[in-house]
Amino acid sequence: MTVLSFYVVIPLGGAFLISLLGKRIKSSGDILANLSTFSLLVFSLYSIKLVFINKVLVYNVGGWVAPIGICMVLDGLSSFMLVTVNLVSFLVTLYSISYMERYTDKAKFYTLFMLMLAGMNGIIITGDLFNLFVFLEIASIASYALVAFGTEAEELEASFKYAVIGSVASSLILLGIAILYSYTSTLNMADISSVLSGKPQSILVNFVLVIFLTGFAIKAALVPFHAWLPDAHPSAPAPISAMLSGVLIKVLGVYAICRIFFNIIAASHKAFFILVVLGLISMIVGAFLAIAQNDIKRMFAYSSISQIGYIIFALGIGTPLAIFGGLFHLFNHAVFKSTLFLTSGAIEYSVNTRDLRKLGGLSSRLPITGYTGLLGSMSISGIPPLGGFWSKLVIIFAALQAGHFIFATIAVLVSVITLAYYLKFQSYAFFGKLDEALIKIKEVPLTMRLSMITLGLICAISGLLCVPAFKPFLQSAVSVLLSGNAYKDAVFNALIR
Repeated sequence: MTVLSFYVVIPLGGAFLISLLGKRIKSSGDILANLSTFSLLVFSLYSIKLVFINKVLVYNVGGWVAPIGICMVLDGLSSFMLVTVNLVSFLVTLYSISYMERYTDKAKFYTLFMLMLAGMNGIIITGDLFNLFVFLEIASIASYALVAFGTEAEELEASFKYAVIGSVASSLILLGIAILYSYTSTLNMADISSVLSGKPQSILVNFVLVIFLTGFAIKAALVPFHAWLPDAHPSAPAPISAMLSGVLIKVLGVYAICRIFFNIIAASHKAFFILVVLGLISMIVGAFLAIAQNDIKRMFAYSSISQIGYIIFALGIGTPLAIFGGLFHLFNHAVFKSTLFLTSGAIEYSVNTRDLRKLGGLSSRLPITGYTGLLGSMSISGIPPLGGFWSKLVIIFAALQAGHFIFATIAVLVSVITLAYYLKFQSYAFFGKLDEALIKIKEVPLTMRLSMITLGLICAISGLLCVPAFKPFLQSAVSVLLSGNAYKDAVFNALIR
């Protein structure tokens, strides 16, 4: 059970050591950051085995037994999220070894990166609602600084906007936690669920749900709470754009919504229908805004809003098949959007521009970047047999199964629009005639290529998560959400063991 503390202790320890040694020993940041993220990935994969054997594990911090003390909880959903986050994090730190040479202080970058990762892992494994807020703030504040890391005027403006809107979201979340604490007299998630299950659903609890939904929808960049994301993504360094879009908005937004709406408060059908509507709006608006962009990273940013819409739409439907499709698409989006943002970073690294109108014919000089960009583009567009096709197909079938025929049709049409703007990206960037000014460009360094190739390959094979041999990885997460407020019984039973 002490393994649970490693998910937070390792990145916090890494941040401390990097800040201490980074300026004295030049390569220490690269080594410590990659060792930390690799060990976290190993422990995350090990968590799959732990969940398979024990179902739920609880670690009482400092020996104080919950609900009085703070506890960390590992279940199927936590394990699924840990693997997703730490897989992307390791490949991003590997990519950063060469990419961040362009910036003046890699040690500060890695320190902030590890703090952001500690915050995300903490959110995933905490069993305490106030500590979820604490870890959320750690991750958020580190991400505000990372968006502004280049310290140019555009980056500082985007970071300030992100910080202001993020602070509003954090204030709403803290207000919701305070009201819920006054109503239940506890902060332990399982204990809150236990208290609420013994009381009729009140107006106060519904009000808290609205506050939480607003706060976490801002963190997830759902329309109409998305204003910070299109500026933050283009301004941040490419590795941070990959983290923001690939995992941060999912952990701070989607995961928190899932845990609270399914396992703690057990939201009503009306609340879940609101998720369906928000998902559909995000899906449509994000796609139409993306197709008009010429800045690669801004296009990808709006695309993230659209794809998060698919995930929230599926979770809002709430059937077993829909939840499976939503979590499946969450994993796929983490992979293919990280691939795409790292690809955009490779283009900018080689060509020094993100403007599609100034590109063309890059595949002849940057073949690996071209292939990884193609895999990511086709996967997110739902082209078979890539992973994105299968998760979108499951979501559309789930919508049809639930009787949402019009919504399913909209999901298909949005996927067609997605294909249109990713074909635009491919056509403008990689096909056509190469400008004579770009004739001497060359492929990015090895570590950057390794990260992109690995993510590209996962895009190609992630459809295997539907295969019976790999399905338990996803199914265990689905089972946690389907169990609803039985989450409390699983946690209390684990405390007794």
